[in-house]
Amino acid sequence: MITTGGEALVRALAAQGADTVFGIPGTHNLGAYSALERVGLRHVLVRHEQGAGYAADGYARSTGRPGVVLTTTGPAILNAVSSAAQAYSDSVPVFFVSPGMPSNHPGFGNGLLHEIRDQTASMAAVVHRAVRVSQVSEITAAVAQLWGEMIDGRPRPVYLEIPLDLFDVTAEIDDYPRAVTAQHVAADDAIERAAAAITAAQSPIVVVGGGAGSASEQVTALAERIGAPVLTTTNGKGAVADDHPLLVGAGVQHACVRALVESSDLLVAIGTELAPADWWYGQPTISSMVRLDIDPAGIHANRAADVAVLGDIADSAPRLAQRLPARDTATTIDEIRATITAEARATGATWGPLVDALVAATPRETVIAADNAMAVYYGTLSNWPLHRARSFLFPTGAGTLGFGLPAGIGAKVADPDAPVIVIQGDGGTMFTVAELATAAELRLPLPIIVVDNGGYGEIRNEMADRDEPVHAVDLGHPDFVALARSVGCHGVGAQEPDDVAAAVVEALKADRPTVIHVREGARA
Repeated sequence: MITTGGEALVRALAAQGADTVFGIPGTHNLGAYSALERVGLRHVLVRHEQGAGYAADGYARSTGRPGVVLTTTGPAILNAVSSAAQAYSDSVPVFFVSPGMPSNHPGFGNGLLHEIRDQTASMAAVVHRAVRVSQVSEITAAVAQLWGEMIDGRPRPVYLEIPLDLFDVTAEIDDYPRAVTAQHVAADDAIERAAAAITAAQSPIVVVGGGAGSASEQVTALAERIGAPVLTTTNGKGAVADDHPLLVGAGVQHACVRALVESSDLLVAIGTELAPADWWYGQPTISSMVRLDIDPAGIHANRAADVAVLGDIADSAPRLAQRLPARDTATTIDEIRATITAEARATGATWGPLVDALVAATPRETVIAADNAMAVYYGTLSNWPLHRARSFLFPTGAGTLGFGLPAGIGAKVADPDAPVIVIQGDGGTMFTVAELATAAELRLPLPIIVVDNGGYGEIRNEMADRDEPVHAVDLGHPDFVALARSVGCHGVGAQEPDDVAAAVVEALKADRPTVIHVREGARA
């Protein structure tokens, strides 16, 4: 079939199972936009390419299905770089694609619209693989190859660049290959050695990370067989339900968690690289460790495994569980949980009443799309119980601001029936506040809680802790209610925790998004 490069791209994405594209049309990508509706891909028009990247990330995190971002040339794709870096650091499959300079573009440049020196190199710095094709006939295979690299093993974002002139050039395209991935099966002897180590341990601890998100059931069954206290990292939150009898805490940043791990004779680490971004104050000393991971680099990251079980966790976990003898559940589970809960409550005391009210009022299956805000990493992470994998969307590794709102849009687009709640601070809100207009246009019943402490609260505190002048951190109190209404959202102000919770309940049933502005105070 004679096809333009733009249509070949869209059909190749559809052949991989893509159903939604986040982006903004531009002069150089119209050859692809002309094919979206014809091929049957939904397009979500965002207000900024950074928002497109975060929305695709939220789509992917909440479902496990890759998100797709389509931008135009130069500044447009560069606007998405921070979201690509975030997806890479948190192992999220997002497919970025844009036009680049034309095939015959002079090496020294000539001032063409959107010209930058090397888009591919810019994206290569932040994604797993960046590729520029040189002819239309390459596009379909390149999409399949990059898609396969994105989802094979540890998921990571990728980038495809197509010379802008190829979007309207025609070629005979008959095949749209599907991505092919490998089977990642752990060696039997590794499973046996892991079983022996766990059986011999007197006080094992299990830590579950984001890599277990697609194997929640299998990992939970393995934890039950081990019969040991279970912790989840930030991105692992929900992979073992927070109300499971063995779950003693979500978030490993607490001092008492560090002490617990250091008192154990074996750490069973599942789908986690034990990142400093999780531990906050330095990784604990680990006496011995069994690690289950699909990534050959990650399985030795930050601390080499004593026993490395390299393979798909969904396959490895049940095979390992079958080899373990029944173990009595640790009698200290309740005591450990109480200790961690007490520290989490103390650390998040400022936001405790608000979190408690929200937990009581919202559905068990709630998905939280959160920003890097004090109300989240102190208040919500360890104190709001979640009960399924992929229900806590948080920008852990790169730690970007502005993630929460567009990620919530992506999650809600992916599953319109899911109760999705956005929680962010006033500073982070302003990074991607334009996406309120996107959410309004989509008519999403999306509560957006803005906890307002008048600026960059964490940095304000760090300056004070260093006994240095506190400056450049105060942002005042924008009228978020009026701002929300100006772009087509509902907007309400609420101070008391019960009032905030009531507003969230109404927002989940509303005909459009609702911004709920909470000025941080003694009660919130």
